[in-house]
Amino acid sequence: MPHLRVRERCTCECGTVYFDLDRTVVSPAPSGPGTVVAAEAQILTDDGDCPGEVLVFAQAGYLSWLEVCSRSDDINVTLTLARRTL
Repeated sequence: MPHLRVRERCTCECGTVYFDLDRTVVSPAPSGPGTVVAAEAQILTDDGDCPGEVLVFAQAGYLSWLEVCSRSDDINVTLTLARRTL
C-alpha cells in the first residue's frame, strides 16, 4: 500500500505493528467513527492447533494497527508463524 507505513512495533516481539496512513490522499472506509476489527485470521500450527490470531484494526475508517494475539503461553505466537499459516 503506497500510503501506509509502519509507525512503530510492539516491544514484546509479537509482531504487532502500528500504522501511519496519509489521510490527505486516502478516503476513510465507511466504518463509522470508532475502532473496528477490519479483518481477522486464525493462526494454525502444523498439527491443527490454533494458538492465536491476527487482527487488523481500523479507527474512523482508516487502517490503524495489526495485532498478533496469543491464546496461550505454550507457544510463541509471532508474525513469522502467522505468515506461514495464512
